[in-house]
Amino acid sequence: MKNDIIFPNYEHSILNLINTILKYYHVETKYPSLQKLEKILEKKYKNVVLIILDGMGEHILKNISPNGFFFKHHQDVITSVCPSTTTAAITTYYSGKPPIETGWIAMSQYFKEYGRAMEMLYKVDSYTGEKINNAKIDVFDLIKYVPIYEQIEKANPNIKAYEINPTFCESRSKRNINADTIDLMCDSIQAICKNQDNNFILAYSVNPDGILHKYGCNSEEIKKFIKETEEKIGDMCKQLQGSDTLFIISADHGHKDIKTVYSVLELEEIQDCIIMPPSLESRAVTFWVKEDKKEKFETFFQTKLKDEFLLFTKEEFLNKNFLGYGIKHKKIDDFLGNYIAISISNSIIKLGTNISKEKANKKSTHCGFTKEEMEVPLIVIDCK
Repeated sequence: MKNDIIFPNYEHSILNLINTILKYYHVETKYPSLQKLEKILEKKYKNVVLIILDGMGEHILKNISPNGFFFKHHQDVITSVCPSTTTAAITTYYSGKPPIETGWIAMSQYFKEYGRAMEMLYKVDSYTGEKINNAKIDVFDLIKYVPIYEQIEKANPNIKAYEINPTFCESRSKRNINADTIDLMCDSIQAICKNQDNNFILAYSVNPDGILHKYGCNSEEIKKFIKETEEKIGDMCKQLQGSDTLFIISADHGHKDIKTVYSVLELEEIQDCIIMPPSLESRAVTFWVKEDKKEKFETFFQTKLKDEFLLFTKEEFLNKNFLGYGIKHKKIDDFLGNYIAISISNSIIKLGTNISKEKANKKSTHCGFTKEEMEVPLIVIDCK
């Protein structure tokens, strides 16, 4: 089990990937670069394209297509951030900063300003799905950051920075293009790379993550998607040979198939100990525990869940720098309860209240410290 546990390495992670790109564009950074990628970028390119395939962890790719197009251009294995989830990881890509600095940790974060846990990517109540109207303040203003597109263009007036993402995603660049399929993504990338400008492009696909959640890591559906995506991106790279373009392909996190589902509402020992519903995610759960129930709470984890979750006090969790290094965002202490449990197994603790909408169990998910979730590939294709 110990060999399967991977902690974030903020000197060799997706944080360092995006900071290598920022450094290439002369943006002031304080995080280390990935040396292999930095060496490749010394050639200088008209177009740099970063493609993020949500959920395509190193082990998903290795299991499905060990001899495919992506592995032929495989350069390295890097870690995700903590928690290994889209909210924290994609924000790291978009900001160039780790979760400790952005305050973007997980899908569900509690805002005292609303007295509610909010779904971070959809900006609705985590339990009811309700959109908040007529609030005195917008709580998302409290966790704003400067997107990398703005940082790059400010440092390089001759560079045009583009964002390609699904229709439902919030736009962070003034040059935003929506693409809901890999085909549309590739078409958009080709069109931009063939113009006369110097371009940086970040293209994000919501899959394979969505497919993995629904069908699992060994499904025929995920095998089909990975192989078709390799073929389509491979064809695009052939079309762009000689275009002075560098493609960098990675992911935000990997995935782990789920076998055991605990409902927090059915764990009576936990319910007796907490003062409010837990939040974050099912494999990275934060709890607000009553002062006089801490011993009981810890004993429950140590006896019933010790092989499935690592339990940390808030102080331990922060002192281990799992969220990264830097200036702690002022909201971090609000978002974390006095305990955090991270899965190291194929188990989840399903979050919910007695008024929350029932959500279907996912075949596979992420947010834990297993190698399947934490390790992602670094793929580099030179189309100079």
